[in-house]
Amino acid sequence: MERGNSTVVTEFILLGLTQSQDAELLVFVLVSLFYIVILPGNFLIILTIKSDPGLTAPLYFLLGNLAFLDASYSFIVSPRMLVDFFSEKKVISYRGCITQLFFLHFLGAGEMFLLVVMAFDPYIAICQPLHYATVMSPRVCYALLLALWLGAFAHSIVQVALILHLPFCGPNQLDNFFCDVLQVIKLACTDTFVVELLMVSNSGLLTLLCFLGLLASYAVILCRVKGHSSEGKSKAISTCTTHIIIVFLMFSPFLSTPPLQGLPS
Repeated sequence: MERGNSTVVTEFILLGLTQSQDAELLVFVLVSLFYIVILPGNFLIILTIKSDPGLTAPLYFLLGNLAFLDASYSFIVSPRMLVDFFSEKKVISYRGCITQLFFLHFLGAGEMFLLVVMAFDPYIAICQPLHYATVMSPRVCYALLLALWLGAFAHSIVQVALILHLPFCGPNQLDNFFCDVLQVIKLACTDTFVVELLMVSNSGLLTLLCFLGLLASYAVILCRVKGHSSEGKSKAISTCTTHIIIVFLMFSPFLSTPPLQGLPS
């Protein structure tokens, strides 16, 4: 396809993680092992929650959805990456790249919002125990689930919309094994300062606010359980500790990256 005197990019070349075959083989083995463990593990969680009549509490309902999101997220990049290890030329079409970006942000934001909802459950159970059955009723749980899906869709569609109007007519190599937003934007044949700034506002700020909100909610919970019995305090701290570990594992990659990294000066 031609646009004036410049060629319109219809595909992107993925350079991968490394050019060393030995290193690629090692990464392939490690990714395969994690994939074999994580995927069946998530499906086992979902199956257990669905098949056990005793696991009907809102916490298990939310945990099952988190396992579903995590399993779905693993299908976006990992299978293609494993196949690309054996490909001499790693190529992804423009449409495939945009689709990958959409689902990466859609499911990633969905997990992030679900963690916020999961923090809301112990907060109500500990701080408002008499109203727990009403506040966390099945109808409310489904409403919260619908809200997080809509929020994740809105976030993802904004990310994709910011990229779709950019012209790509020059280099098409991505120094990665998947379509990374900032790297894709850098290949555009135009000034992308405003677009990158909007990306940071949409992703970075949203992630930071959710992370701080989660920490604040757990801080309130831990302060409230100080006056409880030793057994109740131990149970609450155990639940909160598990959630906090998951939160740090989820958010640490985002928080370890400088929010303005990649923006032109």
